[in-house]
Amino acid sequence: MHAHRSTFLVFALALLLALLVLSGARPYDRATWVMEVFPIFIAVPVLLSTYRRFPLTTLLYVCIFLHALVLMLGGAYTYARVPLGFQIADYLDLARNPYDKIGHFFQGFVPALVAREILVRGAYVAGRKMLVFNVVCIVLAISACYEFLEWGAALLLGQGADEFLGTQGDPWDTQSDMFFALIGAVCALFLLSGEQDRQIRRLTSAALGETAPDRFASTSRRHRSEGSVGKPSGEQGQGLETGNDPS
Repeated sequence: MHAHRSTFLVFALALLLALLVLSGARPYDRATWVMEVFPIFIAVPVLLSTYRRFPLTTLLYVCIFLHALVLMLGGAYTYARVPLGFQIADYLDLARNPYDKIGHFFQGFVPALVAREILVRGAYVAGRKMLVFNVVCIVLAISACYEFLEWGAALLLGQGADEFLGTQGDPWDTQSDMFFALIGAVCALFLLSGEQDRQIRRLTSAALGETAPDRFASTSRRHRSEGSVGKPSGEQGQGLETGNDPS
């Protein structure tokens, strides 16, 4: 099971890197592509460096992979020009390309599961209601920080940041972005909390099973060492057992 999971994750990583290269081959705007996919350049090294001491559930790795796909597609076309968004707009009779709302939905959906897994496994929060409250607060804080980042890009780049902002003339774009992140967080908690808990239990059990033989061997060596202290050996021991002086 562990080998199968490792093979799956290696394949997913290779596919992710290949798609990342493909998305950056001929993006609509190079600077926008860099800013949109920059979280991937942070997440991948972090996940690789923490895999042995704090591996995540397979569910969470899959969700992170899907979020990365959303980021890469938005970076390649810019969020206002993603073809999928135009198809959704035509189907729902919308006045604007809604793909950026998909991105912000995932910006709440995936970080909610990340925050929840860390809080649950570290036992940092007592009570299910408090866990939900903290996860939602973390997601909204992340969403607000991202809006600060967009604001800073607008101040520094001026009109050059329009492709990155993707407001499409919506004066309430910031508020709706955070609202979709909130919807994503609530959906993740409602739909996947049970499955995440089951995978956390399996992951924890597997980790305990791998360390159990080492602990048993260490305990056995310690007991043998303690048993040998003060115990007579060889001819001296035989002499003491018979009451005779070995000399």
